[in-house]
Amino acid sequence: MDGEEPVWLIAANVVAWRRRGTGGQELRPGTKAFKGGAKVYVSHVHWGPGGDRLTAIGRARHTGRWVEVDTATRHLYGFRPKAVYTPRVLERLRGSRYPEGFDADRVVTASEALERNARKYRAEIAPALPHPDRCLCHACLTGESA
Repeated sequence: MDGEEPVWLIAANVVAWRRRGTGGQELRPGTKAFKGGAKVYVSHVHWGPGGDRLTAIGRARHTGRWVEVDTATRHLYGFRPKAVYTPRVLERLRGSRYPEGFDADRVVTASEALERNARKYRAEIAPALPHPDRCLCHACLTGESA
């Protein structure tokens, strides 16, 4: 494994808190698979109807093992291109459904598109209803405009 060629992936972080439930009034930390703030690597984007789903590789919330999970784009933020050298990530990527990663020429535009989509999808969660008092969702914590 030493001297292995890096693969271009998109790195992102899991939102600390996400809105959930009827009207988005319930808050949940992170996602079912990942802790809030965890760094994950996007190995594939399901661009189909709107690009609202993607495949991410990261350390599992409870076990700390590297897992590959399909998740919603809105649960991640800070998308950025990254040349990945980490042996465990590359091993997990080779065993995945999409082992090629991203084209080095397109990884920047793909990460920018994912950031735009994630903001849009977070803003669409219960847009007519106000956030709960002392809301801890990603949009309120970062001042992200709706």
